[in-house]
Amino acid sequence: MKEFLLKRYPITPRPLPRQVLASVVRYRHGERVTWHQHRHGQLVFAIRGVLRVLTPTRTWTLPQSRAVWLPSDVDHELHAVGETDLCSVYIEPEAFPWSWSEPAVIAASSLLRELAVALSADGDEYTPGSLAAMSAPLLLKVLAETKAVPEPGVPLPRDARLLKICEHMMNDPASEHSLDFWGEQFGASGRTLARCFKVETGLTFGAWRQQMRVAEAMTRLALGQPVARVSLELGYNSASAFIAMFRQVTGESPQRYLASK
Repeated sequence: MKEFLLKRYPITPRPLPRQVLASVVRYRHGERVTWHQHRHGQLVFAIRGVLRVLTPTRTWTLPQSRAVWLPSDVDHELHAVGETDLCSVYIEPEAFPWSWSEPAVIAASSLLRELAVALSADGDEYTPGSLAAMSAPLLLKVLAETKAVPEPGVPLPRDARLLKICEHMMNDPASEHSLDFWGEQFGASGRTLARCFKVETGLTFGAWRQQMRVAEAMTRLALGQPVARVSLELGYNSASAFIAMFRQVTGESPQRYLASK
């Protein structure tokens, strides 16, 4: 139906006032930019707080040291976790610094962040010779030299059975139900579900559960909950076991990963 309506009532793309521009907007905890898409690309990161990015097939929960690139025509929604200052860099397709056709995560270096904030200072229609006008080409050069980092986020399957499992796990991240348990509910073997899970998400069920728990942990830690409490609520017997899992997935401890770089 969505495709039919778009063909009948196509969206007329509106060009940006400049090829590259940026904005910084403050959001309270829980506020969101609801589902939408646009023809221009968007690089988005949190200057303060934590950013959750949703697409139809994947979600990311990102500290201030990470940014996500959303190319043209990707449905997405943005959530503020904690009091959040959200910086968005909007780029017209002809100026894209990457050829990536899918969303990707990059490291948000201090230089990248400062250039983006400088670009936002003069609004949408900055004048030639302004700080924003000088920042834009340098920012594009920095972005073009920045590689994606291997952070898959939490991929979401399309299979209805697997989606029900994921919904349960996201509502109860400490759950230890196995795929054999779920197979009994759906009339399928655990082996069949495991094979489908790997095909649709690219991860084993165990790896997916770890990614989901890391995302949930980041949300709770960003809101000030202590590591010991988060560990217990996510089903770990000790804080050290939780920290070991977090480091295995992200390469860093929770405190270092959440810290701005």
